[in-house]
Amino acid sequence: MLAGAIIWTDRNFIHPRIFPQNTTITAGDDFDKYNQKEFTVVKVVDGDTLDIDIPDANYKTTQIRLWGVDTPETAKSPKGEMYYGPQASQFTKDTVLGKHITVLMNENAKPRDKYGRLLAYIKLADGRILNEELISNGFAYADTRFKHPDYEKYIELESTAKKEKKGLWKNVTPDQMPKWRQR
Repeated sequence: MLAGAIIWTDRNFIHPRIFPQNTTITAGDDFDKYNQKEFTVVKVVDGDTLDIDIPDANYKTTQIRLWGVDTPETAKSPKGEMYYGPQASQFTKDTVLGKHITVLMNENAKPRDKYGRLLAYIKLADGRILNEELISNGFAYADTRFKHPDYEKYIELESTAKKEKKGLWKNVTPDQMPKWRQR
C-alpha cells in the first residue's frame, strides 16, 4: 500500500511530465525529430535536465535528461538540496540557457526515460558536449547505473576530475553523494 502511494505521488507530483495514455511516441519518431537538430534551451530544470523549444506530445517544450551524468539535486527536488546542486544547476544555466544547442541521440538505446524525458547528449555551439563538461569540471557524477556509448569515457572523465579535485570533488564526503553512489 505504501509503495503504491509513493509511486502515485512520484508520477503525479514529483515527475508530472508523464505522457497521457493516449499519446504514442515511437523511438524512430524521436530520433528523426531530434537527432542532429538544433534547438534553443528555454529552461534549465537542474544540472542534468533542461527544456528545448519544440513541442512534445501535449507539452509546449521537450524535456531532456542528459545521458551518462547525474548532477546533485537542487532545493526544487523532493529529495532536497544536495551538496553542489546549486553550483551544477548554475553551470548548466550559464552554459546553455537561451543558447542554440544540437541534440545528439543514441540510435541503439531507448530514446526516453521512465518519466518521458528525452535522453540525449547536448552539443554546444563550440563543439563541446555539455554532458562531458559537467563531469570534467566536477559538476556531475558519471552515472554508472545505465550503459551508454560513452560509459567508459565518462568514468575516465570523472576519475580525472576527482584526482584534480575539481568542483564537487574538492570537498564532497560520501554521505553527501547520491544514494546510488553510496552503495
